[in-house]
Amino acid sequence: MARIDRRHFLRNTGLALAGLAGLPRALRAELDRKLRITEIEAHNVAPPLHDFNAEELFRYHGYSVLERVVFIVKTAGGLEGYGESGIGYDPERFKKYLDTSPFDWIAEEENLPINMAIYDLMGKYLGVPSWKLIGSQSRSWVPIAAWTVSRSPEAMAEEVVNNARRGYRWLKYHVDVLQNAVDQTEAMQKVAPKGFKVHYDFNEDSNLEAVYPVLRELERFPIAGRIEDPIRNEDQDGYRLLRQKVRIPILIHHGPHDVFVRESLCDGFMMGHSSVGRAIKGAGVAEAYNFPFMMQNAGMGINLAFLAHQAAVFRMATLEHVTLDNLWKDDVLVKRNPVVGGSVAVPTGPGLGIQVDRAKLDTYKSTPRRKQKRFIVRVRYDGGPNLYFRFDPDVPGANVRFLNKPGFGRRHSGFGPDVPGPKPGYGNPVISDFWDDVGDKKFEEMWKRTESGPVWTYR
Repeated sequence: MARIDRRHFLRNTGLALAGLAGLPRALRAELDRKLRITEIEAHNVAPPLHDFNAEELFRYHGYSVLERVVFIVKTAGGLEGYGESGIGYDPERFKKYLDTSPFDWIAEEENLPINMAIYDLMGKYLGVPSWKLIGSQSRSWVPIAAWTVSRSPEAMAEEVVNNARRGYRWLKYHVDVLQNAVDQTEAMQKVAPKGFKVHYDFNEDSNLEAVYPVLRELERFPIAGRIEDPIRNEDQDGYRLLRQKVRIPILIHHGPHDVFVRESLCDGFMMGHSSVGRAIKGAGVAEAYNFPFMMQNAGMGINLAFLAHQAAVFRMATLEHVTLDNLWKDDVLVKRNPVVGGSVAVPTGPGLGIQVDRAKLDTYKSTPRRKQKRFIVRVRYDGGPNLYFRFDPDVPGANVRFLNKPGFGRRHSGFGPDVPGPKPGYGNPVISDFWDDVGDKKFEEMWKRTESGPVWTYR
C-alpha cells in the first residue's frame, strides 16, 4: 500500500491543528472569523527576461507563457497568501473561495494557483512552513532543472553555458521538428560542464520507427540525461521495446502513471501542474512501487516555492523538478531562491516562506507590453526544400514546434502548417531560425508572398 495517501496526509495535518482544537470555543471562533477569505486580487505581470534568449522566447511563446498572473488571497485578519498561474484564468472559478476558510480546501485537486495561496495562508496562520501541512520532511534541498525552447545548435550551447553559470545541472526542452536534436546535443556536449545533463521532451506524438534511430544517436553523448514521452502512450509494446534497447532513462508524463509503473514501461514519471491533492495521489503510486518521479509546475518564484514544499515531503520526488523560474531576470518577490549545485533550499519561514514585493508587482504590472515585430519562420533542409511561413505566438493554441503533414501528431494536431518536405521528425537534416531583416528587399518580398500561407523553394 502507498505510504503517502489521504489518511497519512490528514493524520499529519490533524497533528498540526491539534493545538487549535484545545483553545476555548470563543477564541477559536474569533480566529476562524479572522481567517475568513474576503478578497482575491489578480495581477498580470511581465518581468524582464534574460538578455541572451529573450527575443527567441518571445517569438516562440509570446505572452501566453511569459506573462503571469499573481494572486493575493486576503483574510479578514489581514493575512495574505500568494499563488501564481499563466494568463487566461477564469475569475468565475475563484468565487467559491470567498467567505470560506483556507482549511476548507485542504488537499484540493482542482485549482493550482489558489492551492498555493491556501497552503501559504494555513502555514502563516499556524506559524509553520507549508510542507508541515502535507507530511513529514524527506529533504531540505530539492533538485531543480532549467527550461527553455528548442533553438539552433549554437543557441542551445548558449543555453547550457548560461544556465550552468547560474547553478543548474539539468536543462529541459521540447525537441521540435524545426531543429535536429542530434546536432543540438553535439553542440551542447562541447560546452557542458562535467555532469551537466539534458532532459528531452519528445511530445508524445510519434512512433517507434521514427524515434528509435534518434534515441540511439543521442546515446553517444554523456549529456543526454532522460527522454520524456518518446512515443504515443497507447503503444505500450513500443515503450517496452525502447526500455530494452535504449540506455537513456525514459519518463512518462501524458499517460496512466500507475499502468506504466506497474508494467515497468518507464524509469520514472512526471506530474505536471499538480496541486497538493493530485500530488499526494501520484506520490502514493511512486511510494508503492519505489519509483522516482518529478513535478513540473510552470512559473516564477511563487510557483517554485510551492513546488519545493511539496517535493520536500514526497520521498520518491528525487528527479530534477521543472519550473520556468530560470527564464526571468527578475521576479515580484522580495528575495528569490538561488539555485546551488542544481538544487534549491526548501523555504523555512511560515507558509511558503516568501514575500511579494508590492513595488515590483506594480512595476511589472504597468510595464508596457511589447508588440511582436515582423518575422518569418525560415526552415532550411539540407538539399531542400526551404520553407517560409508567418507565426503569431499570441494566437490561442499556437505552437511553432510542429509542422503537420496529414496524420502527424495527435495531441498537437492543427498547430503547424501543412507543408512539403521530409516526414516531420527530430533527426532530419534541418536548421531553422526567425528571419527578421525588416526593410531588406528579399525579406519584404517573402513577407508579401507569405501573406496567404506558407511558401517553399528549392536550392
